[in-house]
Amino acid sequence: MPATGEPLIHLERPVSWVALVGFMGTGKSRIGWELSRSLALHFVDTDKVIERVAGLTIQQIFEVFDEATFRGFESEVVDRCVALDQAVVSTGGGTFTRADNRAKLLERGPVIALRASPETILERTRKHPRVLLQVPDPLGKINELLEVRKPFYDLAPIQVSTDGRMRRDVVAEIIARLEAWRDEREFDGEAWLREHG
Repeated sequence: MPATGEPLIHLERPVSWVALVGFMGTGKSRIGWELSRSLALHFVDTDKVIERVAGLTIQQIFEVFDEATFRGFESEVVDRCVALDQAVVSTGGGTFTRADNRAKLLERGPVIALRASPETILERTRKHPRVLLQVPDPLGKINELLEVRKPFYDLAPIQVSTDGRMRRDVVAEIIARLEAWRDEREFDGEAWLREHG
């Protein structure tokens, strides 16, 4: 029988906090939810949090206010998310492109960028229309936005493709990559102690 206050079950996890970044339609919400279940962590979708707090959908925020207002809400939610523990955080497509958000997420880490082809993104976003893609040529818009945002997504230390893959396979790869990330950090810490201890 465990002592009072001790957990009944000790779960082995590679990390207790992780953020998913990447373009819309790369699977951040779906993969994030599945990952949170696999790691027994809370799941936080920053877009959903913004909608609940604002009492408006993302599209309504853009229509009633503007993109700058939405980005302000987004930064406030990032501040709250990096203070959490025991969480998988799924961010909006533009979150990681802002320097302040990026710095906070990378410092809290680990950060995983999910990737998908423009064609896959178009197919996935057709089911759930996005504000930024309500244009005559959505595929052209996707390519245009990806060209601007990809250099920022590339700064995430872990990159995982979701193209043509089952969610469980993507989650399994993420967990393996997180284990490697953790082991590398532990090794670096031990090496530093050996050298400076």
